[in-house]
This record gives sequence, C-alpha cells and structure tokens, in this order.
Amino acid sequence: MYNRAMTKIPPVSLALNALNAPHQVFYHEKPFKTMAEAAEARKQDIYQLVRSILFRVGKDDFILVMIAGPTQISWTALRAYLGQSRMTMASKDEVKSVTGYPIGTVAPIGLARPLRLLADKSVFIPEEISFGSGQHGAAIIMQNQDFQKVLGAIEVGDFAKKAS
Repeated sequence: MYNRAMTKIPPVSLALNALNAPHQVFYHEKPFKTMAEAAEARKQDIYQLVRSILFRVGKDDFILVMIAGPTQISWTALRAYLGQSRMTMASKDEVKSVTGYPIGTVAPIGLARPLRLLADKSVFIPEEISFGSGQHGAAIIMQNQDFQKVLGAIEVGDFAKKAS
C-alpha cells in the first residue's frame, strides 16, 4: 500500500499545485501507530502535525476544525463558540462523502464541498506544519504562512481542551 502511494500525487498536493502554493509531499514508508512516530519520521515536533476533524452540527451541516498535535478539542469550548448544544463527530462515511478524503487523511484544502473552517490558535504557532494529503501513505509539509494564504479567512479560536 505505501509503495503504491509513492507513484500517485495526493489530491491535496494537486489542489495546492493548482493554487501555486509551495509545499512538499512526504511519503511514509510504513503506516504509523502514533503521532509521535509520524512526527519523528517527518523530522518535526508533534505539535507541527495538524489534524482536521469533521463535526456534524445539523442534519446536513458540517464544520471542519483544525487542531495541532495530540491536543484534544474541547467540546465545551466548541459548543460555546458555535452557540450550539448538539453536535457529533462525523461518521467514517460522512467524512468521506463530505470532504472527499478518507479518515486520517483529511485536510482543509481541495474539499469535495465548501465547509466552514475553524482552527485552534495552536495551528498557527509553528513555522512549518504537516497535515493530511487526501490519501493514505503521504502527508503535506508546508510553511505556515503559505498554509494561511491558501486557507484565506477562517475562524480562529481557543478550541483546545485545557490540561488538568
């Protein structure tokens, strides 16, 4: 699986190429069991890895929330920000149909349909970040300033769960 991925350009890279956005594709030699393993292979700190998590906030209404590293999203903070008491994480099938990407490869770029994008402020701290490429076996690495240019105006807040 991982060798075949090396011959195919990931969909997020294709979208970034179309936007003339500088980035690199990092191909994994094997699947990773932890974020720490992925960070080490990419020669990055674990907080440079950005996860994109899809939430269903209504019948056919979804939002994509980005957060850095292993930090968990605070459901309380997210609900308060959205002014909404009910929401769920999207199912595996919803993630694929709404974003166009399988779980574990989702990025806020080149989505199958427009989505409201939210980011925890931690996403914009490192100079260089990595995130899903839209396919298993590869990740996108890019400078945060270029990432921000591609994203444009998004909603940034404090959505991380506080350490207890």
